[in-house]
Amino acid sequence: MKTIRWGIIGLGRFGTIHAETLQSLSGSELAAICNHDDVRLQQAAKCFPSAATARHYSEVVHAADIDVVSITTHWQQHHAIAEAALKAGKHVFLEKPMAATGEQCRQLLAVADDSPGYLMVGHICRFDPRVTLAREAIAQGRIGRIVSMYAKRNLPKAPGNIRLDKISPLMGDGIHDADLMMWFMGRTPSRVYARNVRSNDFTYPDLGWAMLEFDDSAVGVIETNWCLPETVPTVIDARLEVVGTDGTLTIDCSHTGLTLIDAKGPKMSDTVFWPQQHGQRVGALATELAYFANCVRQSTAPTVITPDEAARAVIVMETAEQSAAIGQPVELSELLLRPDHSAD
Repeated sequence: MKTIRWGIIGLGRFGTIHAETLQSLSGSELAAICNHDDVRLQQAAKCFPSAATARHYSEVVHAADIDVVSITTHWQQHHAIAEAALKAGKHVFLEKPMAATGEQCRQLLAVADDSPGYLMVGHICRFDPRVTLAREAIAQGRIGRIVSMYAKRNLPKAPGNIRLDKISPLMGDGIHDADLMMWFMGRTPSRVYARNVRSNDFTYPDLGWAMLEFDDSAVGVIETNWCLPETVPTVIDARLEVVGTDGTLTIDCSHTGLTLIDAKGPKMSDTVFWPQQHGQRVGALATELAYFANCVRQSTAPTVITPDEAARAVIVMETAEQSAAIGQPVELSELLLRPDHSAD
């Protein structure tokens, strides 16, 4: 099996989790790490001593011995780095959101079309077995035609406060559920109506709600609240309910199956996305990265999540933010992405 050599750009909390996960993957090698902050880079170098270090992303995207560039920087930096990596011919694993605006997403789609490298955006929920089993049941017609969907993806104040100067709840977490609803429906909503609520003085509002209307046939409601009390036991209070003409299904991510009660009260631990087991990172993130590594190894474009679908999710959440700003629903075109490509 060919070893895939990865370079990671961005070594914040999630970039570090990415690096730890890659170290656990058979057939993948963490070859380079990059961060503009010297202190953070040197700290990471102690944890990943076999990886080359770089302060500027250009060193990684132009390195001859790197197969895949993994981008885990601030989301507003995604466009420039991904564009440079694709133009350099690299395969690119880009954390969501794909870019800061719909227009930047469209530009990346055009660059990816002309690049020999594959582009995949990290919509990790598509690699959660609970989600994939649900979609399979929907595709089999087991609940009939979807008529209603409701999702919540809420955080306690502490992790929420860390994020609220960086990204909005709708774009940061609501994008997951918007993507899943469109995945389940197989099409783009025709209209979006959203509201934001601000209770603290951060760059972005503390919570957002969005309603996705799929013509007159179905509706999806998304709740993202990043100011839950610190006493809630969940790591993330996430749940997705789907109602069909012949049945219902529920994906419950709030209850992880492991609750620890100590002096601080009850807390649940992640058992699905990137838990550590026997000194290695396992779970949906590992499955997702291994999937992309295999796509690169086999010279097969990723299909579980396509660049067009990732761009569509950003555009729909961008539209939700626009709706919240004006207090009115906003109509969506079926041809959101580019004149000759449907998002479906």
